[in-house]
Amino acid sequence: MNHTDLKAILDGGSDLPFPDGLLINGRGSNGYTFTVEQGKTYRLRISNVGLTTSINFRIQGHKMLLVEVEGTHSLQNTYDSLDIHLGQSYSVLVTADQAAQDYFIVVSTRFTSQVLTATSILHYSNSAGSVSDSPPAGPTIQIDWSLEQARSLRRNLTASGPRPNPQGSYHYGLINTTHTVRLQNSAPIINGKQRYAVNSVSFIPADTPLKLADHFNIPGVFSLGSISDNPTGGGAYLQTSVMAAEFRGYAEIVFENSEDNVQSWHIDGHSFFVVGMDGGQWSPASRLTYNLRDTISRCTVQVYPASWTAVYMPLDNVGMWNVRSENWARQYLGQQFYLRVYSPANSWRDEFPIPTNALLCGRAAGRLARPV
Repeated sequence: MNHTDLKAILDGGSDLPFPDGLLINGRGSNGYTFTVEQGKTYRLRISNVGLTTSINFRIQGHKMLLVEVEGTHSLQNTYDSLDIHLGQSYSVLVTADQAAQDYFIVVSTRFTSQVLTATSILHYSNSAGSVSDSPPAGPTIQIDWSLEQARSLRRNLTASGPRPNPQGSYHYGLINTTHTVRLQNSAPIINGKQRYAVNSVSFIPADTPLKLADHFNIPGVFSLGSISDNPTGGGAYLQTSVMAAEFRGYAEIVFENSEDNVQSWHIDGHSFFVVGMDGGQWSPASRLTYNLRDTISRCTVQVYPASWTAVYMPLDNVGMWNVRSENWARQYLGQQFYLRVYSPANSWRDEFPIPTNALLCGRAAGRLARPV
């Protein structure tokens, strides 16, 4: 479907239909061939840029050595397959150490009632080109297997060479948090239509970009505190939701998912440390299970059904930053909000000035960005 048709479905109050299929580099099954030379090792960077579903990635007859997760050097664990959730990227090393023939590269949907699969070909340059047996099946164990794999992702503290203190003077696990934010997703019906919400607020866009409204102090566009920093348990409502945050704070953010499908969350402008995830309800006692030594730093994280995920995030970037679901339908229908990280200093050291050629629209139209 074209994007305007998808938009019309969502605007009509319905969720998107189940996807027709998966694409690998824009092509369907066996539409793409990766040629390798026997004995050589290759780096593959795998990104899930889909609309709705987590995926599982595997290569027939080959092991994958994980080396990078969204820009972070990881412990080099070996995997037969990898779960990759919406918006996430991984780099693996694959050695062409098998018999010279063709092998399937397989991607399939995860945690869906109907499993969609797409394949590409790993072609050895000295082979005759015949494909091997049928594609390998994906993992049969679902959430528990994926959760344990997620917990196995650790930061490689020595990836940049030996140092007395591999993380320098900064260690995420030794810094006291200044604030705890709990975010709970939900799928309410509002005004007879399907919507999605965070802490009972379903986001609606304003008539003026929020960063412009904040920069020019334009009243009536948004209100700080229009979304609570804890689940309210009340009825869901529509709002241009903005949460206040202090510059140079150190936030503990807990994503809580009481629904029966996997959530994927992204925070613009910041990386965060994924310190813990587990099933059930988060409580302060859950902090006893946090990894405060060598967890992965990333900007997108999954939350399993009836589970929670906790991250530590330094609020070191002044601005108006979007916190959103990576599921496009959920994001469009309100599962997002803005985090305003504010500094009263108005210093170029903290934030660059607005560009002189910035496009000013909505209630900011006609204003002067700044002196040329």
